[in-house]
Amino acid sequence: MKNIINRKNFFTVFTAVAVSGVLVICTLAQSVRNTRIQTKFAVNVPEVTQPECIVREYNGKIGVFRGTSEKPYKVIDYNVNLLSDYDREIISEGIVMESDEELRKFIEDISG
Repeated sequence: MKNIINRKNFFTVFTAVAVSGVLVICTLAQSVRNTRIQTKFAVNVPEVTQPECIVREYNGKIGVFRGTSEKPYKVIDYNVNLLSDYDREIISEGIVMESDEELRKFIEDISG
C-alpha cells in the first residue's frame, strides 16, 4: 500500500515538473519571438524627421520658413508672378527642402 502511495506521489510530482518545464520553455520561446519581431520592425521603420525648411509664397516673394514658423527666416527677392503657372502652384502649396544644399540649388534655379 505504501509503495502505491509513493508511486502516485512520484508521478504527481513528475507530471507537475514536466508541465512546469513545458510552460517555461513556451514562455521563453514566445519572449524570443517577440524580441525578434520588435527588432525587425525597429530596423524597418524610417525615422521621422522634421524638414530643414519649407519654401512658399510670402507677400508676393519667395519665403523660406523653418519648422512651423509663420514668419520666414529668409525672403528671396524674386517676384512669384514671374514664375510659370505650375511653379506658382507648387510654391503656393510649399516645397519641403531636406537640406541647406537642396535649398541652395533651388535658389540658383529660380534666380538663374
